[in-house]
Amino acid sequence: MNNMAATRNNMRVSRTNHDIVVLGLGNTLLADDGVGVHVVRQLAADPAGPSWIRPLDGGTLGFRLLGHLRQADAVLIVDAAELGATPGTIRIFDRDELAQHVGRSGRISAHEAGLTDLLSLARLEGFAPKKLALLGIQPQTIEWGEALSPALADAASLASQLVVSIGLSWLAAS
Repeated sequence: MNNMAATRNNMRVSRTNHDIVVLGLGNTLLADDGVGVHVVRQLAADPAGPSWIRPLDGGTLGFRLLGHLRQADAVLIVDAAELGATPGTIRIFDRDELAQHVGRSGRISAHEAGLTDLLSLARLEGFAPKKLALLGIQPQTIEWGEALSPALADAASLASQLVVSIGLSWLAAS
């Protein structure tokens, strides 16, 4: 076995944490596009939040997030998503729904192309998370501005609560 394969196997075996990476995606300079980042910032700022949530401000980092996926058995992505719904609507896409959607060449997340490539690379490297879902939030506006629209500010608070609920269900199933 070459050194690279040995390193991968050791990393895979040594992963024993049950933390759930909550990856917030988006550009906070484009109003509602940054909702995923706002959600993970809320989670990180909550001193009473669960210790098993590992909030990660992914912004628009793309492949630079691969190292964080290597250490994660469970990843919940939060991002603005085109749902064809009222602004602030939240929909959860589990692993199967994401795979079906990508197979149809549809587009959910505003950052889906980079996200799909990132997850594909993680899978090729042997580090794909066992549990994966996207919590998509319908934006109202994606124009210059650092604040979320009122509908998305409310949705971000609800999304933080949903993250904890999803995480608890994943932990219970482990």
